[in-house]
Amino acid sequence: MTNRPKVLISADLEGVSGVVHPTETNPGGYDYERGRALMTAEVNAAIAGVLDAEPDAEVSVADSHGPFRNLLPEELDGRVRLIRGRPRPLGMVAGLEAGVEALLFVGYHARAGAGPAVLAHTISDAVLDLRIDGRSVGEIGLNAAVAGHYGVPVVLLSGDDAACAELRDLVPEAVTVEVKRALGQAAAETLHPREARDRIRLAAAEAVRGRRRVRPVPTPTPVRIELDLYGPYTVDLATLVPGVSRAAGGRTLTFTGRDMAEAYRVVQLLVQLAQIKPG
Repeated sequence: MTNRPKVLISADLEGVSGVVHPTETNPGGYDYERGRALMTAEVNAAIAGVLDAEPDAEVSVADSHGPFRNLLPEELDGRVRLIRGRPRPLGMVAGLEAGVEALLFVGYHARAGAGPAVLAHTISDAVLDLRIDGRSVGEIGLNAAVAGHYGVPVVLLSGDDAACAELRDLVPEAVTVEVKRALGQAAAETLHPREARDRIRLAAAEAVRGRRRVRPVPTPTPVRIELDLYGPYTVDLATLVPGVSRAAGGRTLTFTGRDMAEAYRVVQLLVQLAQIKPG
């Protein structure tokens, strides 16, 4: 009896076909309900592709946008497990620790400062830049590095052309699906959602079949993190965390994690602190 392969899908919203504006990604905003429906449909397309390639696979989906409560559970493919809600130790890649063989990024976006790139940012608008051992990364690079810590390759990404290029720079063997071409921060030339879903399904099957050819992103141990925040007050607050210090320049925080899993937890905490306004 063979073990069933485990596959994790991490799903964001900004990189979904047809989505171009912040109000489409924020609960309560104009067209957010449409955005989350489009997100759910693209995730279902990826699930279908994974199971086309590996009918016996155990598939988990980590809802990884904003409040981590965007995917419509009742509309999600019934063959998967949904990881929902926050906070959680591995954030956008919760489930990696369960012996996953392949990680797929669906609906992902480029890092803060990239452009043209649709809705580019890194975790929060409070973050100006994030560097791992001196290399600037966004959510794509950060999550790929955490996956590398667990020996898991990122085999697929769907999003705009900037996000696709960002993953290919890190993982040349990965399959990418360009569902829109960025014209700016809030503008794109986008595929029809049905066409995007068809391409994602085919690409997910290809990526999972070829997963053994994709190398996990190498991760340093220990790992030095630099985090540039927008607000000086939040830098003051973050320096209260043991091991975190302010670097020259005033808005940069630095710390060293024993490994990427530990560093990721601290990054999540610092970004949450960055949301706090002066009292």
